[in-house]
Amino acid sequence: MSKESPSAARSRPDAPTTHRAHGPAWVCERCGQDWPCPTLRSTPTDAARRATLLPEFARITRQAIRDLRGRPGGPDPVAIVRRFLWFLPLSDEEARAVALRLR
Repeated sequence: MSKESPSAARSRPDAPTTHRAHGPAWVCERCGQDWPCPTLRSTPTDAARRATLLPEFARITRQAIRDLRGRPGGPDPVAIVRRFLWFLPLSDEEARAVALRLR
């Protein structure tokens, strides 16, 4: 059984790493859906993967809150936290506390 290299995974059209976004709209550059898109969300996130994702996604979430809150029809900070930190089982209260901390 051979393991695929990270560069090979990035070159596959449906690889989760090809599904990227940045503000201010925060939509997937590959599929056009709200980011993180369903393809990225479907990537397995065991404890080790969550530990890897958390610092970067906390930084991204902070920027997304700044970009998205207050837009007409846009999500509130709690919804943004739940969206960007989908891999954590956060209650509404916990998501609210994270949102307040990241503002």
